[in-house]
Amino acid sequence: MTSTGRPITIERYSDALRVEWDEFVLASKNGTFLLLRGYMDYHADRFTDYSLLIRSGGELVAILPAHREGETVASHMGLTYGGFIVSSRMTTPLMLLLFDVVRTYLSAQDAKLFIYKTIPHIYHRLPAEEDRYALFRHDAEVYRRDLLSSIDMARRPPPQTRRLRGANKALKAGVVVAEDQDWSGFWDLLDRHLQARYNVRPVHSFAEIDQLRRSFPENIRLFTARDPSASLLSGVVIYETHEVAHLQYAASTPDGFSLGCLDRLFFYLLEKVFAEKRWFDFGNSTEQQGRYLNDGLIEQKEGFGGRAVVHDYFRLKL
Repeated sequence: MTSTGRPITIERYSDALRVEWDEFVLASKNGTFLLLRGYMDYHADRFTDYSLLIRSGGELVAILPAHREGETVASHMGLTYGGFIVSSRMTTPLMLLLFDVVRTYLSAQDAKLFIYKTIPHIYHRLPAEEDRYALFRHDAEVYRRDLLSSIDMARRPPPQTRRLRGANKALKAGVVVAEDQDWSGFWDLLDRHLQARYNVRPVHSFAEIDQLRRSFPENIRLFTARDPSASLLSGVVIYETHEVAHLQYAASTPDGFSLGCLDRLFFYLLEKVFAEKRWFDFGNSTEQQGRYLNDGLIEQKEGFGGRAVVHDYFRLKL
């Protein structure tokens, strides 16, 4: 198939294309460091890569981070978000044609189901929702909708009084907040915190997050709150992209909770570290594929000014 006489071609990703892939992500409308191969491939042993590069007349216009399980191709369930990463030259007519070609290609490869995870608009450097229109045109079904709590940093709603009280309590107790490099100490705290509260472990092992933060030191950052004796009370991990400072992990000791250390940390991030960032994203507050809203969790995030941004997952029968 062609676009204004230019043939559309599809190529499976291989290591020989790594440099071209990464350069495209960095120059794209909607790619972030999570879509670079150095991040994607940290769990390559758990996913069979099925990523695609799509060219129009030989020019790379889109890539699709993806993996395959049996007759299902997904984009990409090992990542926070996925879908087509596109160049600034992407137009809606070209996306419609591209989607037709990819759907035909996947069908010819005996795939029966296409799972498509979108990239929330807050991560776009330029508007890049041509894929959502193409999904609609193909009658794709929304089967999951997560709810993110994000702050437009240029228009921050006023915080709740209780959040201010918590931060002031920590301040009066002499709690010190700062960027930190004690990843091992924080990961021990995070592991205990998640097991005690939710009976789960961190998505990343310490070895994995240590590898990733060393590979992306400007993007993966740790901030902590410590008492006057330097004992660790609370901490948060931030994934920083071009447009967004995203809360990836947060944990606190019982003393940290009672002193309001997370409140203190979040105000420090919002008012000092990321005040010039376009968005601050507290992340998802839903469970059971979006059917259950954790009221207590979202109440805390909205207390700082977070407001709803949806993150949709689609499925398309091939």
